[in-house]
Amino acid sequence: MKIVLTGGGSGGHFYPLMAVAERLRAIAREEHLLEPDLYYLAPEEYDKDMLFEQNITYQHVNAGKIREYSSIKNFFDFFKTAIGIMKALVKLFFIFPDVVFSKGGYASGPVLFAARILGIPVIIHESDSVPSKGGAWASKFAKRIAISYPEAAEAFGKLAAKAGGKIALTGNPVRKDLLTPATEGAKEFLDLNEELPVILVLGGSQGAQRINETLIEALPELLEKYYVIHQTGKALYDITKNTADIILSGNQHTNRYKPFAYLDLLAMRMAAGAASLVISRAGSNAIFEIAAWGKPSFIIPIPEDVSRDQRSNAFAYARTGAALVIEQANLTPHLIVSEIDRLMENPTEREKMSVAAKAFARPDAADKIAREVIELALEHES
Repeated sequence: MKIVLTGGGSGGHFYPLMAVAERLRAIAREEHLLEPDLYYLAPEEYDKDMLFEQNITYQHVNAGKIREYSSIKNFFDFFKTAIGIMKALVKLFFIFPDVVFSKGGYASGPVLFAARILGIPVIIHESDSVPSKGGAWASKFAKRIAISYPEAAEAFGKLAAKAGGKIALTGNPVRKDLLTPATEGAKEFLDLNEELPVILVLGGSQGAQRINETLIEALPELLEKYYVIHQTGKALYDITKNTADIILSGNQHTNRYKPFAYLDLLAMRMAAGAASLVISRAGSNAIFEIAAWGKPSFIIPIPEDVSRDQRSNAFAYARTGAALVIEQANLTPHLIVSEIDRLMENPTEREKMSVAAKAFARPDAADKIAREVIELALEHES
C-alpha cells in the first residue's frame, strides 16, 4: 500500500499530515495490514526530523503561490507551478500510489493536478471554516472531503452538493502526543515555584508581532498576579526578550515571565498542562489543540485583509462558547489585562468555556481520516 501525503507551506498544513501518518501506521499494525509506504511531496521538507521519525520518504516538487493581489512574483510562480506539475506527474507515475491525501496549501496544487491526470484517488482535508480556492477546486474530483468546521459544508455550496455525500465533519487532525496536556512535572519543568495562575500566549510557529508588543507592555501589571508563558516565534524572540528586559528592569516579578522562541512537543504539553488560560492566534491547529486541552481561551485572529481564514475560524469557535474573540484592531495592553482579570475572577465562566472546548474538540480526527485513506487505498489495490 503506497500513500502520498501533500500540502505544506506552514505548520498548519504539515503537522496534521504527520498526525494522520501516525494513525496510518498504527491502524496497519492493529489490523495486521502490510506496513504502508508513505511519501511526502512538497517544495520543502519543513520538519526533516519528523519525516525521519515517521519513516516518510520526501520528494521535492516545486509549487508557486497564488496571490490575490498584483505582484511580479505571480509571473514567476506560474512557471514554478508548471514545473511542479511536470515533476509531480513523473514522481507519481513511478510511485503510483493507491491514494493521495492532501492537507491543502499552495504546495499541494501540482501534486493534486498530477493525481487527477493519472486517475489516482484523492482525499482532501479543509482546515478552515471557509474553504480555500484550492480546496473548492479539488473538491470537484476528490473521492472524500474531510472538514474541520460545520460552516465549511455550507460554504462549499453547490460543490458540496455535487460531492454526493463524500463530505465528513472530522475536525482537524492533532498529533497524539499533543492531545493530552502534561500536568505531572509541568511546574518543575517550567520553573513555576509560586501558586499563581498561568497565562499561555501562542502566536503561531512564526510568532505574532502585534500580540508580542501588546503583551510586553502589559507585563508589569500581569506579573503582579500571573505567570506568563510566551511563545514569541523564533524570528521575533530576540527583540521581544530584549524589550521585555527593558520594561521589566527592576521589577521584582521578572522571573514570572517565561519567553520561548518555540515550544517543542514536550514544552508545549507542559505549558498546556500548567495553563489556566490560553491566548492564541486563530489557526485551526491552535484552535483544535486548545479545544483538546479543554482550556478557556482568548482568540486574536490575523486581520481579514491579511488572512481571510482566521477571523471566520475564530468566530466559528467562539460561537460554541469555548472562547472569546479579541479583534487585533482593538488590542491594547489595558484590554488584555482587564479581560484576563475578568475571566480569572470568574471560575464559573471558565468552567463553562472548558466544557464547551472539550465538546468542540474531535480528538479522533486523525483516526477517522486515516481509516478513510486506508479504505480508499485498499479499494484501489483491488
